[in-house]
Amino acid sequence: MTYILRNALLVNEGKRFHSDVLIKRGRIEKIAPAIQSLTAAIEIDAENRLLLPGLIDDQVHFREPGLTQKGNLFTESRAAVAGGITSYMEMPNTVPGALTQTLLEQKYQRASQVSLGNYSFYMGTSNDNLEEILKTDKKNVCGVKIFMGSSTGNMLVDQPGTLENVFSKVDMLIATHCEVDGIIKANLGKIKAEFGEDLTAEFHPKIRNTEACYASSSMAVALAKKYGTRLHILHISTAKELELFEPIPLAKKRITAEACIHHLWFTAEDYAEKGNWIKWNPSVKYKEDRDAIRQAVIDGRIDVLATDHAPHTIDEKSQSYLNAPSGGPLVQHALVALLELEKQGVFDLETIVQKYCHNVAELFQVKERGYIREGYWADLVLVNCQSPWLVNKNNLLYKCGWSPFDGQTFSTAVDKTFVNGQLAYSNGKILEVGPGMRLEFNR
Repeated sequence: MTYILRNALLVNEGKRFHSDVLIKRGRIEKIAPAIQSLTAAIEIDAENRLLLPGLIDDQVHFREPGLTQKGNLFTESRAAVAGGITSYMEMPNTVPGALTQTLLEQKYQRASQVSLGNYSFYMGTSNDNLEEILKTDKKNVCGVKIFMGSSTGNMLVDQPGTLENVFSKVDMLIATHCEVDGIIKANLGKIKAEFGEDLTAEFHPKIRNTEACYASSSMAVALAKKYGTRLHILHISTAKELELFEPIPLAKKRITAEACIHHLWFTAEDYAEKGNWIKWNPSVKYKEDRDAIRQAVIDGRIDVLATDHAPHTIDEKSQSYLNAPSGGPLVQHALVALLELEKQGVFDLETIVQKYCHNVAELFQVKERGYIREGYWADLVLVNCQSPWLVNKNNLLYKCGWSPFDGQTFSTAVDKTFVNGQLAYSNGKILEVGPGMRLEFNR
């Protein structure tokens, strides 16, 4: 289809300006103040709408294969597109885990059939699969993931020799989950001894505390500096970890960091109301941590934004604190949550676009996405900034059927989402326009 978007307010590459945009053959054909009408083109009035590049989320768990009672590539990619996320990078801790090239490729094949958004999948790491990791093609796989804290199945990498081997031999981006299990277990033992077994989620930031995060993050940074590894540390949750990162231009960095929506929005005070519904690993911590992470997004120590979307069923999350799994669904609400923070004066629009679109494309070297540029794929999001709506079960697209934002009123709404030039979401409805594309990388 050919589309002309009329008089949108573009937010792109640090600028805001009104323009028309011509979409043709899946790509952005032209950006100009007044594009001539075309017979075959569908014209869309974008007056009073923001036009943003499609968001690229570098950390999601869509639960397929093996955990599809929680979510799957079809349902969660639809929710992502409805939230303005047009491309995603999915984690390897499925069942089975993506620990061989064969299992990794099976995920790509499945996504090519059912994913509404564009996709890439991380290669997983265990204590004994280095040979398989080294076969990974860095031109069409986003990165290698190491769980330096607990994870599903055989994916906890805690042997020093394994870490040394991976950091010294892998020549592509390594993304890490950084927590030290030994510290977490010791904290849990002490708290159980004092308070018993019937704990609540309010203990979560005390059990999975700053020490557990910093000890692991600092180890990863030390290894990366020792071997010159391209390291990306995911979901920073503490103020102390921020001293590991420099506020310098992204192009000069070999070590980068990510912040997630829940660590930018919630604090430990919210456990009293939200309980297990905001139980994540690493934990949501304290207001001073949240505020420091927000500032690090602004000053450049944090390079990208993401969700760590990780759905679980309502029954699973309704269990006692110690039995309830960690993680929650976020892709449908990430952009509107950030735009709410913009209205509160926390971030400006340019920062949101820089950190969730441009920088992700640059950091992972994504080919022809992440910007509104002529010749690039037309992954675009139109946002209505004067459209308040209440999050409730009736408008959720997650398979799990719940959201940590349940009951929250957002003042902006995603109006339309284009994926590869196809209108995939419009006026509250998903349009089944076919699968997205496998991301390619300029490496």
